[in-house]
Amino acid sequence: MKSHNDGSLYNAVAVGGVHQIHGYKSCILKERKALLELKDYLISKSSESLVGSVLKARPEEPDLEYGEAIPVLSNYETWTNDKKSDCCRWNGIKCNRYKSLRRLRNLEILDVSWNDLSNSIFPFLNAATSLTTLFLRGNFRDGPFPIKEFSHLKKLKALDLSLNNFSGSMELQELRNLKNFELLNLSGNRLHGFISELTNLPKLELLNLARNNFSGPITAVCEMRNLRELDLSENHFVGQLPLCLGSLKKLRVLDLSSNQFSGNLPSGFSSLESLEYLSLLNNNFSSLFSLNPLTNLTNLKVFKVSSTSDKVQVESEGNSEPKFQLRVAVLRSCSLEKIPSFLVYQKNLRLVDLSSNRLSGNPPTWLLLNHTELEVLLLQKNSFTIFQMPTVVVHNLQVFDFSSNNIGVMFPHNISHALPNLVHLNASSNWFQGNFLSSMGEMKSITFLDLSYNNLSGKLPRSFLKGCFQLKYLKLSHNKFSGHFLPRGTQFFSLDVLRIDDNLFTGKIGVGLLSSTDLSMLDMSHNCFTGAIPSWISKFSYLEFLLLSNNFLEGSIPPSLLLIEFLDLSGNLFSGALPSSQVQGRIFFLNNNNFTGSVPDTLLEGVQILDLRNNKLSGSIPEFVNSEINFLLLRGNNLTGSIPRQLCELSNIRLLDLSDNKLSGSIPSCLYNTSVVLRGGKEDRITYGPSSQTLSFNSEYYRSTFLVEEFQVYFAAFQEFEIKFATKQRYDSYCPGESWYSDSYSPDEPWLIDSGTNTSQFRRGVLDYMYGMDLSNNELSGFIPTELGGLWKLRSLNLSHNFLSSSIPSSFSNLKDIESLDLSYNKLHGSIPQQLTSLFSLAVFDVSYNNLSGIVPQGRQFNTFDNNSYIGNPLLCGLPTNISCDQANERSEEEDSGGGVEENEADMDRVVFYYGTASVYMTTLVCILVLMCFDCPWRRAWLRIVDAFIASAKHMLF
Repeated sequence: MKSHNDGSLYNAVAVGGVHQIHGYKSCILKERKALLELKDYLISKSSESLVGSVLKARPEEPDLEYGEAIPVLSNYETWTNDKKSDCCRWNGIKCNRYKSLRRLRNLEILDVSWNDLSNSIFPFLNAATSLTTLFLRGNFRDGPFPIKEFSHLKKLKALDLSLNNFSGSMELQELRNLKNFELLNLSGNRLHGFISELTNLPKLELLNLARNNFSGPITAVCEMRNLRELDLSENHFVGQLPLCLGSLKKLRVLDLSSNQFSGNLPSGFSSLESLEYLSLLNNNFSSLFSLNPLTNLTNLKVFKVSSTSDKVQVESEGNSEPKFQLRVAVLRSCSLEKIPSFLVYQKNLRLVDLSSNRLSGNPPTWLLLNHTELEVLLLQKNSFTIFQMPTVVVHNLQVFDFSSNNIGVMFPHNISHALPNLVHLNASSNWFQGNFLSSMGEMKSITFLDLSYNNLSGKLPRSFLKGCFQLKYLKLSHNKFSGHFLPRGTQFFSLDVLRIDDNLFTGKIGVGLLSSTDLSMLDMSHNCFTGAIPSWISKFSYLEFLLLSNNFLEGSIPPSLLLIEFLDLSGNLFSGALPSSQVQGRIFFLNNNNFTGSVPDTLLEGVQILDLRNNKLSGSIPEFVNSEINFLLLRGNNLTGSIPRQLCELSNIRLLDLSDNKLSGSIPSCLYNTSVVLRGGKEDRITYGPSSQTLSFNSEYYRSTFLVEEFQVYFAAFQEFEIKFATKQRYDSYCPGESWYSDSYSPDEPWLIDSGTNTSQFRRGVLDYMYGMDLSNNELSGFIPTELGGLWKLRSLNLSHNFLSSSIPSSFSNLKDIESLDLSYNKLHGSIPQQLTSLFSLAVFDVSYNNLSGIVPQGRQFNTFDNNSYIGNPLLCGLPTNISCDQANERSEEEDSGGGVEENEADMDRVVFYYGTASVYMTTLVCILVLMCFDCPWRRAWLRIVDAFIASAKHMLF
């Protein structure tokens, strides 16, 4: 992999007074740091010979050059690390404040790279007409390319303006007066335009325009007959490679990777007799690609080619034996069906990459026999069906990757004997069968082992658990390993990442983990572990990822787990109250357990993702402030009370799920303020959880002025996850994107770094585009706030199964990205706004079982909805309902008129009922009072019954 050399062709000198050309009134950070180090040194020396030592400038002493100090007796009180303090005013320090570089008449080499300079430096540079070498890399943040500022530097031979983020059109004709140019480095900017004007630089030897936006033909470089290095990688050049490139007889390095070149290698390449390095990676070659023009290049050491087109076919059979002896051969994504014949003649190969081709049969392990110095062999993503290792060879291979071949046979039994010095082994996604080889314990140098996505079974042998003590990355996911995991005596002392998810391990979490105190990631999810989480898990002070989901673990959560950055305990049998202790983690998946009690407010503060769905939590949603939370998921609990207004302050919320609870009250209208992103505000790149990289292998194969050809393998602790969210009336899983490096990274594999850029990139996933709000299945009432229509980036809104009684807000027509809108099972009335037909993305619309009336809107997406979207609204008419609007009007009139008669009759019946009841009561009471006035047998009998009842009541009470 190519990286760029930080060194240069020329020597460089440090420049005093750089703070002035930088634009600062005081010294810069580097100068301040150097002076403070000098202070510490002088103090340490003074303690040996003096009572005290100071730095103080005396008036009678001569002026000092910048940074020069005289030790005298005083104190260091002015020498502080306060950034507001001007170190030019410190005791003992005097700064030379150059107003121009004109005084430095003999200055030839100026290197002020990585100083965060501003454009104010250019007037100083113009005065330094004696300059021959100028390095300004890594300074300016943006702005147009200041090409005219260098027009006065007639003696300039080397100019490095790389990694400055300059933008705009590149007017290279301004360089026509700089006839002495030998080195020009403009890489790592955002320049665009054509390079045809470079023909005016006849002495140019080193040209680097990589990682810009240049386009057009590249024939202009053919006039530069003195070129020794040419790097045009990562631009937008298209078309066929020009034949005239063969005229560059002195060319040693040619990098045309990551463009859109097509066609074939021109025959003129056979004349590049000095060529040592050729990279054609990531272009658009789409036909038969012949390597014959390279046959006679005796100096060629590095050759790399790949195509973004699946129609390319690199010729594998050569006409003659090549004269070159390669160190690096990369033929990635070349649609190879056979091993190229020229590899048979190579004797010095150290890296071979044949990944992402169509090779079948047995892998070319014969390369191990022919190349004793081979360090890296990459055969992943092919179609090999068998796997046999040489029986007699004992090789020093360091990196071996034959993942994603779907081999499906027994794992090669002698791999540990043939390759005892392996550092990196990736055999994942092959469906290997059989047990784990006990001989794997003989690989004493192995640091990376990935056997995931196979069909391996049985217990892990003790020889492996004790022998591979240098392991840093172990991944055994998606197999059928069983038994107790990591018994006492395990010796994984260096383990950093451990992933054994989706196996059949049983029992309690093994104490053998205690030997791996440096763990940063532990994934034991989707197994059959039982018991409680051991208390000693808190001893892993570097642990950032802990995933124990979908086991049979029980008990309560140790409070120390809330200090872990990424915690997934979902799908277990945990119970009890959630810890209310200090929280430092940012991502918690605690769903699908049996937690009870209230939601601690401390758990909601500072988190980025909180999933508490499907537990038994009660109480109200606590009042909290957290502007960082992206996903708040509380579905399926017993939460009561109203929706707190503090939810309106969740400025970065993407998914809010409060469904299937017992929340009451109205929907706060301030939810409009919930998310700046939902209202179309600026969206920052979001990363979920920590993502770190650890170098596990590094080897260098070629070096030039601009580049270093090296191979680096990084393994990473980055966890993919998915979030299920109800949209379109079903639960879908959404996964986020991931940070990645270069074009060679893929999920669940090591990061193979082309450190030429060495910059992180970000690939977005579906979850990064998902925004939703679900308040369904609660007891919410009142109006639907019209302000919700301002959340125009919402893709899913579910307010169904509540008691909402307003009309549908016409402002919902502003939800331009909405895909699912569910308002069913409420008490909504009025008509469906015709403006909703402008929602082009709407795929699911449900207003069933309300009190809506009027004509169903038609047009665009509304033509795709069936009657089920409107059922339960008898006053709705038109397609797709079965009710015509005439019938609906008649029914409405009948109900209006009939309703009035029925209402009058009901009022009359109530009046009659009240009067009848009152008259019967009064008549009965009068009759009883009159009859009591006469003495007769039945009266005495009645009184005796009353007396007996009173007596029995007293007996029961007392």
